Amino acid sequence: MSRLGNNDDRPVKTVELSRSEVTHVVMQIDINGQGRLFGGRLMEWIDEVGGMTAMRHSTHEVITASVDNLTFKAEARLNDMVVMIGKVTHVGNSSMEVRVDSYRENEVGMRVPINRAYLTYVAVTPEGKPIRVPYGLEVSGPGEEAEWEGAIKRQRMRLERKKEAF
Repeated sequence: MSRLGNNDDRPVKTVELSRSEVTHVVMQIDINGQGRLFGGRLMEWIDEVGGMTAMRHSTHEVITASVDNLTFKAEARLNDMVVMIGKVTHVGNSSMEVRVDSYRENEVGMRVPINRAYLTYVAVTPEGKPIRVPYGLEVSGPGEEAEWEGAIKRQRMRLERKKEAF
């Protein structure tokens, strides 16, 4: 099922086509005084993966517009592998929402979720002006459909907070 705005004639890309996966090893520079990964470092990595995912989908430079639902679930420590996976969940006119899931991966490949975040990116020209995303999003299956609907709800909440100057 394709998801586009009314009267939208853009070609579509699948969620999988823009998917990005990046792995980092937690190094000494990445940890805090308690021996855990700095939350801010993980946020930096999440933004990089989200940006790559949005750029893959839009084929344009992007800027980060907002971060929603940054939820820390578990920790990562020195020498842990942290895997981040980005997927586009919604496409608007110039904006895209990307979900980034982060995992701690052990030596046999078992992954423990440590974070989930939703970020909004805006496609821009080289001069930094918003530009229309040239591709809509094709969603398939109940999981992708639920992500699309969740993105619409998060967008409404962001607009409501903006009205209230939150």
